[in-house]
Amino acid sequence: MADISPNRFRNDCGPFDLIGDIHGCAGETEILLEKLGYRVGFQGPEGRRFYDISHPHGRKPVFLGDMVDRGPRSPDVMRLVMGMVKRGDALAVVGNHDDKFRRWLDGKTVRMTHGIEETAEQFEQEDAAFKAECSDFIRGLPTHLILDKGDLLVAHAGLAEKFHGRFSGEERSFAMFGDVAKQRDQYGLPVRLNWAAKYSGKRAVVHGHVAEPGVRELNNVYCIDTGCCFGGHLTAMRWPERDLVQVRAKEAYFHSPRWAQA
Repeated sequence: MADISPNRFRNDCGPFDLIGDIHGCAGETEILLEKLGYRVGFQGPEGRRFYDISHPHGRKPVFLGDMVDRGPRSPDVMRLVMGMVKRGDALAVVGNHDDKFRRWLDGKTVRMTHGIEETAEQFEQEDAAFKAECSDFIRGLPTHLILDKGDLLVAHAGLAEKFHGRFSGEERSFAMFGDVAKQRDQYGLPVRLNWAAKYSGKRAVVHGHVAEPGVRELNNVYCIDTGCCFGGHLTAMRWPERDLVQVRAKEAYFHSPRWAQA
């Protein structure tokens, strides 16, 4: 049974490179890691790559979830992230797209919308062993992590302070989807509530999930999903420096009405 305690890496002080929603954009991820100073080696063609990635000064990526869907190379992203996490060279938290993909891999009925249809098509060429490995890996990911002696929390969609260090169904929903209202917007999508406006904790919270053209900072909460799959950027925040490093998307791989209005 995987240890999914949010506190298990509390004493890990990094330094870290916190990376926002990749969404299948493996090419941009390779470029971003190189820009961050990692040595990125690989074998095989695009879509079937196996990676050897390290940092000469021991920095560690922290992937903020939504590794799959929408972009062109979700299998490569999974190989990259799984390889680094299993070697102890990276950390990751689960995103809502990852969890939905895991349920699809497990044979559950899911709505084939919001980009999972692209991932399913890409995984048609993969064998059963790799699919099972992906499912097990995602199932074992934590919903959030507290790092750097408690100074930093990472979660896919962020996390209100009352949930920090705890695990429950309510916490899991918040960490993967954020604070959402029951009503829908004009696009039929859940209305997102700005929970960061009420955040007063001393611990920095860094998350993704809410794609916007620029990094949003409010009350020591940072959203670093800058819409790579929509044609924006893939963003990393260096920690503890809090410097931002970005790579522009090679193209727009997926359309979102929210992004078009951003």
